[in-house]
Amino acid sequence: MTVTKETYKHLDGNIKIFDIDSIINAPSSDPNAISRIIECNADAIFTWDYTRQRDGLRKIYEKAKTHQWNGATDLDWSVNVDVEKSVTEDYNNFGTSRDMSVYSGSPVEHWGRTEWLEFGVQSRRWLISQFVHGEQAALMCAAKLTQTCPWYDGKLYASTQVVDEARHVEVFAKYGKEKLGGLLPFNWHIQHLVDDTIADKRWDMTYLGMQIMVEGLGLASMAYTRELTNEPLLKNLLRNVMSDEARHISFGVISLKEIYAEMSDSEIMERQEFAFEATLKLGERMLQQEVYERMGVSVKDIAPYLLNDPAQAWIRRMLAAKIVPNVSKLGLLDRNDKWLRRRYEEMGIIEFENLGDSEDEFVEFIHKF
Repeated sequence: MTVTKETYKHLDGNIKIFDIDSIINAPSSDPNAISRIIECNADAIFTWDYTRQRDGLRKIYEKAKTHQWNGATDLDWSVNVDVEKSVTEDYNNFGTSRDMSVYSGSPVEHWGRTEWLEFGVQSRRWLISQFVHGEQAALMCAAKLTQTCPWYDGKLYASTQVVDEARHVEVFAKYGKEKLGGLLPFNWHIQHLVDDTIADKRWDMTYLGMQIMVEGLGLASMAYTRELTNEPLLKNLLRNVMSDEARHISFGVISLKEIYAEMSDSEIMERQEFAFEATLKLGERMLQQEVYERMGVSVKDIAPYLLNDPAQAWIRRMLAAKIVPNVSKLGLLDRNDKWLRRRYEEMGIIEFENLGDSEDEFVEFIHKF
């Protein structure tokens, strides 16, 4: 049994865009670790005011109660998943999402069909694994919010999210283990963000880190995957999970809009810096490092090519499509002389600011690419 108990704050320093050193020097996740301990010193808050005061939270709480589903019985687990066939069909329909002219001289320059098929299979395992680990992180954060949120309405809704996230962990873990042959480790950069989100004792930072940032990434990635694949079990699984995730993001937006409107500029700047760092970790620095390592390719050797591939850059920007609009709704873009807006402009993701919430609009954006 390997238990990790560590922080990586000493590696942060001055967060930079396109900082390749932060990518190639990040430690690898331990594939043998089965547990991880994160210290959390947040206060557990009782409230004796049982008045339902927040209409928005009350509405999504009522919706959550009537939109529950059972991962064991509402999905057809008898479906045979031929992952190689599924990946091949996805490649045929959408291509490999990379510009091979960029990879001249790289370790993958001479890869043929066999290597790219294996890469596709491992990528599918990696993606589902990130969903599993991310959903467990969301489970822990939702449970934390039942304790730390000072509002009665917030505690009630957070309790429904605990059930949702437990169901999501269950179905993604089952799919990964039974249909894909196992799971891969958590991406280090996402784990780092999750560590900071869980360890921070301020309840609004739990909302921001999980409900807005990680859940936003997850929803964009799930929507992209659902549109990409024709595998029926995975499409249905993602559809059900996405219906829950949209509520979770609404929970964060409704709650944070109220308290951020009352915060000072210095307090907001800290949230802006956190959102900027989180966006980098969730997009620019998530290059499927664990997959390349399993294929015998070092991150140091492949990272420069990945960062210069315009097709891969588009996918990384797309992952922010569900983050930027909600950060805008919170008023974080333009406080402090538009600090976060200017950072997102530098990252090339401010284009998503006015992207709507509907899945149809997001799918239309994907197909334009």
